[in-house]
Amino acid sequence: MANFRKCSFLMILFFAALIVSCGRVVKEPGVALGPSEEDWAGEALNKMTLEDKIGQMVACRYSGRFVNRDSDYMKRLESLIVDRKIGGLILFGGEVYESAYLTNTLQKLAKIPLLIASDFERGAGNQIPSATLFPPLMAVGATWTEEQAYFMGKITAFEARALGIHMTYAPVVDVNINPDNPIINTRSFGEDPREVSRMAIAFIKGCQENGLIATAKHFPGHGDTDLDSHSVLPTIGGDRSRLESVELYPFKLAIGAGVQAIMTAHLHLPALDPTPDVPATLSPPIITDLLRKELGFQGLIVTDAMDMGGIANLYSPEEAALKAVQAGVDMVLLPPGPDGVIESLIQAVRAGEVSESRVDASVKRILEAKEWLGLHKNKLVNVDILDEKVSSKEHLLFAESMFERAVTLVKNEGSILPLSGEDQKIAVFSLSSDPGGYFAGRTFVREIQKRCPELIAFYADAFTGEKFIQEAIEKASRADVLVFALFSSLGAWKGSVGLDSRHVQIIQEAEVNSTPVVVISFGSPYFLRHFPDVDSYLCVYRWSSPAQKAAVKALFGEINITGRLPVSLPGLYPLGYGLTLYREEIP
Repeated sequence: MANFRKCSFLMILFFAALIVSCGRVVKEPGVALGPSEEDWAGEALNKMTLEDKIGQMVACRYSGRFVNRDSDYMKRLESLIVDRKIGGLILFGGEVYESAYLTNTLQKLAKIPLLIASDFERGAGNQIPSATLFPPLMAVGATWTEEQAYFMGKITAFEARALGIHMTYAPVVDVNINPDNPIINTRSFGEDPREVSRMAIAFIKGCQENGLIATAKHFPGHGDTDLDSHSVLPTIGGDRSRLESVELYPFKLAIGAGVQAIMTAHLHLPALDPTPDVPATLSPPIITDLLRKELGFQGLIVTDAMDMGGIANLYSPEEAALKAVQAGVDMVLLPPGPDGVIESLIQAVRAGEVSESRVDASVKRILEAKEWLGLHKNKLVNVDILDEKVSSKEHLLFAESMFERAVTLVKNEGSILPLSGEDQKIAVFSLSSDPGGYFAGRTFVREIQKRCPELIAFYADAFTGEKFIQEAIEKASRADVLVFALFSSLGAWKGSVGLDSRHVQIIQEAEVNSTPVVVISFGSPYFLRHFPDVDSYLCVYRWSSPAQKAAVKALFGEINITGRLPVSLPGLYPLGYGLTLYREEIP
């Protein structure tokens, strides 16, 4: 195998041209980006009834998939918009044309333009498969370059606004200092508060300089928990000093950088509010005293989803919404039974439990955000030019380069990598820890087969029987190299990103044999703690198809491997560690 050398001047020029190309492609979407000389927000507020105002403080879900206009689903959305006058909608899934068309249809129903939001943590492709998909934020952190985060935000803004989306619930600015975190983990930029802040600010600027409201989440910080707030109410036990230096640090810097929205967390933090069973979302000392007054945040405060277990297990929808508003929240997201919640808030104001001036302050912020976005002038999008704006070659090429630059080589004992393919017998075990994830690694296996036609491949998930696994191990005994591809998805209500114990055992048994073992994590980088003696270990941070393709290129030396760990692997490798391999230059 030829020696690997430093990155050539041509490769440097390639990445420079790529960034410049994206900079040319992403243009401002024609929205007002500075303070308005008008006072549309103030005038609109003055004309509102109490019912109108309360409606503005609630946002409900919708899907950008085809639905008949006479369906119960559409009738329900129409009622929420026309009768309840909700202030916003949140997109969950869909396709490009359907999403934009439906969004226009719903906007036409609204007297006050709707604030449309979505979770675009990994770009618009995070919810709309045909749009540009980026790697998770931990993979972006592995590049250690602000430019990557900035252009990710910029492209996200460009495609979001083309689709009629005005606000992204990103970036995650939680500092992932707990390796067992089941819900943040690879959604975080990393474990260093300064690096998280640096990358997050770049992403925020990329979004907001191009007309997309960014949302720093989850305040006051969700990185140090081993529980999922979708299911239960976690507790963050750090004292105020620790919270200041870790959890709160990125929020302070994001506020200083002008982030326009912050999402609250369903977490209990005794150091900030010792009241039992009170999540940050419902806490006046955390939302009003700390976030508003002490940190000086003047933008939109939105809740995390109010149907999550961290709230719903402890409070009724009506009680939770009231406490959130009393705490200082501006918008209540996804409350169960929105009609009842809206009506209960109206009655709470009339009963004096919440002052109308308090409501006015929140509604004014919501309306000012809509004015900043230019929605009072044009709330519709041009569906005819979507094929020019979404998933352009430049966008896809930049995203592909991010997946490749994120690949992190942690171990390579005996210089096993790069693999040769043609003169090696390779056995691949695609192991998914998720039920029903049997073929999670099919892209990975298919790409290796292109380079190694005699590949021996096996698939297993959480349901695969022990007999099948043992037979697969026996068949792979004649291989020169064993490659284990590990898939464990990070998802709400799952409660863990851990590996199937049987799969861990397979790798532990393999690492003590003479056959070289390569392990690739398509999820949490912390997996190496289970089998520290494997010969080679690669982190790719996500199981998506582009990540699998990037991993195969890395295995066979077709791309430079330059990623560095944005988190430490306790007892093994420090923050910032990563081996470097450069692809062979062809004379």
